[in-house]
Amino acid sequence: MQKLRSNRIGVDQGEFELFSDFANGGDMWTGDGARERRKRIKFSEPFSVPPQVHLSLSLWDMDSHANIRADLGAEKVNETGFDMVFRTWADTRIARVRMSWMAIGEVKGEDDWDLY
Repeated sequence: MQKLRSNRIGVDQGEFELFSDFANGGDMWTGDGARERRKRIKFSEPFSVPPQVHLSLSLWDMDSHANIRADLGAEKVNETGFDMVFRTWADTRIARVRMSWMAIGEVKGEDDWDLY
């Protein structure tokens, strides 16, 4: 558990269309086997320490003739951003995905100073 100090809690959020492979015949729609897409997301301002990041699907357009398989992850989380990752495998065919994210963590207060 990450414990946050008093009133220095920041929340940042957004959403991003990670891919749209139906129109251009991309591998998420036409391929099979292990496939992955990732996007580096930058926070609107830095956190003091790496925040907790939550991901969710806000749009998932898929073929109904195969099993639905997905793995979402936030990787390489640091104070300035994270990698949004979507994976699928086998015969799953996905036309497009939009993902939402929320980061919650400690932010610098006005009394915090960076001393060099």
